[in-house]
Amino acid sequence: MSVEALYQDVILDHYRHPRGARLREPFTTEAHHVNPTCGDEVTLRVRVSPDGATVEDVSWSGQGCSISQASSSVLSELVTGSTVAEGLDALAAFQAMLARESPPDEDLLGDGIAFAGVAQFPARVKCALLGWMAWKDATARAVAQVTAANEEKP
Repeated sequence: MSVEALYQDVILDHYRHPRGARLREPFTTEAHHVNPTCGDEVTLRVRVSPDGATVEDVSWSGQGCSISQASSSVLSELVTGSTVAEGLDALAAFQAMLARESPPDEDLLGDGIAFAGVAQFPARVKCALLGWMAWKDATARAVAQVTAANEEKP
């Protein structure tokens, strides 16, 4: 089996059996993103720890192509339980891989490396990044919200 076929299988598995694909409560913040190019959309919820350092949960709901849906699944599985900093590092590595700025880092991206081939199709890069950008947005707001709440405490 070729590497490309293996990656295709990983993407199809995440599409057919999405991880984190039900909006859950409780959550700290929510973000809704749309890819205007193709109409894909995702609503993503993130819950961070009381100190804002750990991603306790990521859940999402969306519609669109297999790439956007599978990528959101990979993201959910990868960053749930990680620190916010580790999640942001994974996002940076994912973006760099899709921009062909660096080779895929399996240790950092896990199943996310299956999307390396998407870089060949610029129109699909936005699909692959949709859930990741929603996560970045929701997480930034969650950390800001938790930080502000902690500063208000006596």
